[in-house]
Amino acid sequence: MIEIQQLTKRFAAHTAVDALSFKVAAGEVLGFLGPNGAGKSTTMKMLTGFLTPSSGTASICGHDIQRDTLAAQRLIGYLPEGAPCYGDMTVTGFLSFIAEVRGLKGALKRQAVQTAVEKVQLEAVLEQRIETLSKGFKRRVGLAQAILHDPKVLILDEPTDGLDPNQKHQVRKLIQSLAKDKIVIVSTHILEEVSAVCTRALIIAQGRVVADGTPYELERQSKYHQAVSLVLEKPVDSAALNALPGVAGVEVSADGLQLSVLAKADAVIFPAVNALLAEQQWPVAEINVERGRLDEVFRRLTVGDAA
Repeated sequence: MIEIQQLTKRFAAHTAVDALSFKVAAGEVLGFLGPNGAGKSTTMKMLTGFLTPSSGTASICGHDIQRDTLAAQRLIGYLPEGAPCYGDMTVTGFLSFIAEVRGLKGALKRQAVQTAVEKVQLEAVLEQRIETLSKGFKRRVGLAQAILHDPKVLILDEPTDGLDPNQKHQVRKLIQSLAKDKIVIVSTHILEEVSAVCTRALIIAQGRVVADGTPYELERQSKYHQAVSLVLEKPVDSAALNALPGVAGVEVSADGLQLSVLAKADAVIFPAVNALLAEQQWPVAEINVERGRLDEVFRRLTVGDAA
């Protein structure tokens, strides 16, 4: 288990992380979310021992990151923001070096490097210098070094940054497969990442936790939860929708062709909306019931209702 208690980091008069507390258990993929400057990367750096907290504690599988730093760090695979690597080294040379730093030698080292290379598909660039690689390949080298020693804890800061859609899909599948017997924390600002790979999402703003739950639990907080979205072939008078029981309001696009019929809390409005559509014979091209919008919840919690 990862356990953080009242973790705080101050830089002069600025408090970057403010009394943060949470736990993460094996098998969880925690999406660690927040706007730029919320304290995500600072928290990751404290959790991995790269920054000393101003106060509070963090432990990795029972090892305090300050009192038992090396024991804790041996259990961690870390992909920092930007995936810094030694640019003048080849991919093979760099991964072999990292394996040796991790205490792997001989056949164990070769097997660890080969396994990591296969998992992130680096075979085509093994003999290239890292500085010559694209941003996406550099990110994959960073992922390879993070999983090289088969760590119990994976801390990934923006793991799909710079990857194309196919590479993102591959990395997300890798994260899901690794999470079966590991603790995984994914720090990201990409909300689709949370829905795709995370079992839990924790949102911070100004260094404090503002939400903690499964992606679906957070989506349920959205004003669009159970909303009925309509795409019309021509504009209609939507006043009748507002009069339906359980309807909280109707949002209409500028061209009048897209409508979001909002539901009151705990109301299921689709049957009533669908019956009205049939009665009015409106020209509907598409109809959907929404789970809720994570981006709307994120903006409201981190910026406010005016966002």
